[in-house]
Amino acid sequence: MDSENASRSPEFPADLKYQSGFGNHFSSEAIAGALPRNQNSPLVCPYGLYAEQISGTSFTSPRKLNQRSWLYRVKPSVTHEPFKPRVPSHGKLVSEFNESNSSATPTQLRWKPVEVPEAPIDFIDGLYTLCGAGSSYLRHGFAIHMYAANKSMDNCAFCSADGDFLLVPQEGRLWITTEFGKLQVSPGEVVVLPQGVRFVVELPDGPSRGYVAEIFGTHFQLPDLGPIGANGLASPRDFLIPVAWFDQSSHPGYVIVQKFGGELFTAKQDFSPFNVVAWHGNYVPYKYELSKFCPYNTVLIDHSDPSINTVLTAPTDKPGVALLDFVIFPPRWLVAEHTFRPPYYHRNCMSEFMGLIYGGYEAKADGFVPGGASLHSCMTPHGPDTKTYETTIALGNEAGPCRIANTLAFMFESCLVPRVCRWALESTYMDHDYYQCWIGLKSHFTCELGKEQNQDLQNGLEEKK
Repeated sequence: MDSENASRSPEFPADLKYQSGFGNHFSSEAIAGALPRNQNSPLVCPYGLYAEQISGTSFTSPRKLNQRSWLYRVKPSVTHEPFKPRVPSHGKLVSEFNESNSSATPTQLRWKPVEVPEAPIDFIDGLYTLCGAGSSYLRHGFAIHMYAANKSMDNCAFCSADGDFLLVPQEGRLWITTEFGKLQVSPGEVVVLPQGVRFVVELPDGPSRGYVAEIFGTHFQLPDLGPIGANGLASPRDFLIPVAWFDQSSHPGYVIVQKFGGELFTAKQDFSPFNVVAWHGNYVPYKYELSKFCPYNTVLIDHSDPSINTVLTAPTDKPGVALLDFVIFPPRWLVAEHTFRPPYYHRNCMSEFMGLIYGGYEAKADGFVPGGASLHSCMTPHGPDTKTYETTIALGNEAGPCRIANTLAFMFESCLVPRVCRWALESTYMDHDYYQCWIGLKSHFTCELGKEQNQDLQNGLEEKK
């Protein structure tokens, strides 16, 4: 982008440019020569810019895990008035989950889609926490939020000092301006906005809603492929990173809104935070189009575990155990023989939060609709509803290959046990009849024992005792 275009109105261009890759060391400059050569912080940067580093990991993290970027900006981000608690306060954001703000429940939970309010509301005020575990203060845990908004953010920017945002829009495109450049994110795509990176959300289609997973103390990475080999699942080259874009104009009264410990704080400044003319590094926002995912499935018998379709994972120190996995259930072929093809009935040491972007979900014939959500916590039974089970059994063993189309469901799965926020439990969108979808499951047990056989069996058990 040349200097003439760099100072244009921040209107989103129709042909956004991106870089591609995952975990790469990227570089971008909106004006040729703006990136310093041979060093990160020269005495005087090109064009009189300020050098500023943003670190996503500790300085001494192993090189393969170390994440940081250098930004070259018109004015440094430190040029602002003191932070103050936001007035009015938000009240529905949580980053430290305990008895005072959330409850533990093993009950299966489901929420109907939230309606976007009629009164004007932007992304910040439309964001609310549903559940989570751990603490951003202790740098270990996660929070699951949802948002419903109908207006663009104006003369303000947002960032979370608590953790990385994985944002999953379900309705309405998002125009996101970050310190690294611009991204357009549509339903069917996801975007990761790293901890501390400032951004603005504009809503070109009006009403918008979606889901957000926030992770504390770690970052997302691609899952290992193991015996799958070198290819498959999400390809690194399909992740897109913005190119440098900057706004050097004056913005009196511009407000930075920072989420810090689950609370919102504001600070005023007289310029846009998006004044980064050039940057380089590997701590960057990125987006991914879910239709490019290469799913895997069984080709003979049985139903694969859902982990086979992990897009991104936030690991813990324990091998194979995730703080949070992002798993999708995209269109795909089902071909297993002599197999119950929908997801199996399950009790899991992990906790599973599910959402639906569009279409239906193969394990729920009714009730789980786009924009809705469900939570099945640690060791809580779950699985296909009655109608799905009976319909599948009725097809018998002669069911041929079947393509699941017009569907895109996802799951946030965590090794931590989530606590559910009070307002989520009291929400008018709570589906209190969710349990009914399994009540109709009847016994199909076919072995009929006569009274004498049954008594003989009981006597045999008593003799063994």
